[in-house]
Formats: sequence, C-alpha cells, structure tokens
Amino acid sequence: MKAYKGNIIFTKDASDFTIYEDSYILVEDGKVKDIVKEEPDCEVEDFGEKLIIPAFNDIHIHAPQFTNSGIGYDEELIPWLNKYTFPTEAKYADPEFARKIYKRFIEILWRYGSMRSVVFSSLHKEGTEILFDLFKESGLGAYIGKVNMDRNSTEDLIETTEDSLKDTREIIEKYRDEKLVKPIITPRFVPSCTNELMEGLQEIINEEKLPVQSHLSENVGEVEWVKELHPDSENYGSVYDKYDMFGTTPTIQAHCVYCTEEEMKMMEKQDVYVAHCPTSNLNLMSGLAPIKEYLERDIKVGLGTDVAGGHTFNMMQVITSAIHVSKMYWLYVDKNKSPLTTSEAFYIATKGGGEFFGNVGSFEKDYAFDALVIDDSDLKDLDIPVKERLEKVIYMGEDKHIVKRFVEGNVIEKPFN
Repeated sequence: MKAYKGNIIFTKDASDFTIYEDSYILVEDGKVKDIVKEEPDCEVEDFGEKLIIPAFNDIHIHAPQFTNSGIGYDEELIPWLNKYTFPTEAKYADPEFARKIYKRFIEILWRYGSMRSVVFSSLHKEGTEILFDLFKESGLGAYIGKVNMDRNSTEDLIETTEDSLKDTREIIEKYRDEKLVKPIITPRFVPSCTNELMEGLQEIINEEKLPVQSHLSENVGEVEWVKELHPDSENYGSVYDKYDMFGTTPTIQAHCVYCTEEEMKMMEKQDVYVAHCPTSNLNLMSGLAPIKEYLERDIKVGLGTDVAGGHTFNMMQVITSAIHVSKMYWLYVDKNKSPLTTSEAFYIATKGGGEFFGNVGSFEKDYAFDALVIDDSDLKDLDIPVKERLEKVIYMGEDKHIVKRFVEGNVIEKPFN
C-alpha cells in the first residue's frame, strides 16, 4: 500500500466533480483502494498543494499521421486524405522511418498526459509491430490496430484482401496476451474495405472476440459516398452492424457528426462508443457533433485528438474545443441542447473514454491508478477553489504543468531516454 497526498479531483459521473482537498489516495497493486483525510499508516508521497487528477484517455488517434499535424486544413476530409494522409502513410513501409516517428509520437502522448490511447497504425505489418513494441517499452497503455484497406486508396497504400487478413491474424497471434498494449480490429472506414474484407474481419471478430474501431459519419461527402457504395443498407452504421462491427464486441466509432435517429438508437442499444474529435471536425470543416444529445441518450462518449486531423496532442485543448463546439451547436443548431459543462467535457476525456479499457479514468474504489500530478502554481495568482483551479488548467494548461504520470500505480518516466 502507498498513499499520495494532494488536492484530489475527478468525475464519478458527468454531472459534477468529486473533490477531496488535502487528502490521501490509497493505492495497492496499481488500484485505488480509498481516499481518506487522515494520514494513513503506510508510505506517503506528499504533493503538497498540487492537483491529482485522472490521466487522459485519447480514444481516437492516428500514429502514422503525426508528421502531418498542422498541414492541409484548407481541405475537407476526402481531399485531405488523398492529398496528404495517404502519401504520408505509405512511407511507413520503411521500418526505420516508422521507428523514428513512432518514438516521437509516443513521447508526445506521454508529455501531454494521455496515458492510454486507441490507435490506428498504418496497413504495414512490420511498422505496426514496431508500434506495439515501442508502446510496451514506454509503459503507456493502448489498443493498436493495423489498418485494413483493400480499395479506394493510392497505389502505394493499398493491400490485397488476403494479405490484409493474414497480417491482421499474425499481429493478433503475437500480441493477444499482452496486458497494457492490445490489438483491435481496424477497418479504416467503409469506403476503404470491400465486402470480402469486411466478411473476413467479421470472422476474426467472432473467433477472437476482439474490439473494433473505425470512422462513422464524419463528413457529408463521406456519408453520401457510403450510400453509393452500399445502396441496400439503411444507413452508414448498419453497414458496420452487418459485419458485427457495431457493438457485437466493444466498438469505437470516431466522429459521428451526422448520425441519424436510427443510428443513435442502435448506438445506445448496442453500447457503441462515440470518439468525439472536436479539433479535427473544426480543422477539416466536418461539422458540429451533437455530443450533448449522445450524453442525454446515455450513449458512451470519449474524447479523441484525431491527430493529424486534429492539430494537437494536448487533451486540455481538446477538452476546451469540445466545450466550444457544444456552444456553437447550442447557438446555431439546437437551443434545446445546452453546451457541455466543464465537468462533462472533463468526464469524457477521463472516465468516459477510460471505460473502454475497464475500470480506468476515475479514482473510485478498484479503479486503476492512472493519474497526473498537476503543478498549477504559476496559474493560480488568486486564492481560488480546487474546482476553479482545474478549470483554469483545462483552459490554460500546458505539458509543463504535468509533473508526474502514473499508469496502474507505476510512475511512467519520459520514454526512450
């Protein structure tokens, strides 16, 4: 047993913060056991006036797109993919290039306190294995998916159906028993996958019971493209559902900007997670996702940076973007959907997405002690309450304010030093 003393703040649910000022959080075998006011009879690490918060969980991010961050945002989604993303991802056929970039990618996740993430790799088997191995070395948690795509791409970034399924199976076999870094089935999106590939992935899902990640209704043109490719399907989500990729196993669908009423009902019934990616949706002019609607329907919601559609790894900036998007949605789309509160936005960045990993993202009993220690001394010029201190960190925080990082009770130092 070990205890950590500080100002402890987290969200049990989205409605408000739970705060324990000047208290001790007790951790045993990597899990939270209690939070107490009196000094416990065990080793104590005293963080003084600092804040102790749950670590962030980035549930939608593209590792090979890292080098494209900040580039090409004059384009909408499909032109951006063809002009910038696909040519860049083709470079990951070179293992040394992959190793160099993926080390930097993981270091920046660490820097900004995203201690677990759900990651798209490229379609390259060797590069994906390098990404797995580097995550294992770093101590960060992740689900990692080798992207599957056998149509509608450039010549240097496409695979045969047979190779896609073979490589996917081999990666699963190699990493299926890992504790913190696990495989996830990753069809890029419906337009990139033939029916034959989707059927093969469906077989793997049902054999292996693995989770799934993909994209859903990010962009108006994309939605129309799916209708052309699958005219017999009722909607975009039903294409995934046909192939057991819509909640048969734990499923994350990124963006969900233009979901229909029928899709929302399916998502609620089948426990499909929405990965809300506000910075990306603004950069690529995709739209304003109805996140308050999803929360009110009890649809699971987490937050994603969507690098490189999103320009920043800083989850504090993404939280504020989620709030801003919800304010514009209220102002211009639906006055009945109030903007996200600070606690709601913080919740989806921590416990909301963390639940995809199990008991992660909160400091309730038996939750993993994934935590960040925040030194906000240069931000709190006024004597303000802990809740307002965290709000100021969310709006103004930088990586320098994170002074310690934990995953399952283990201190995680800067990777690859």
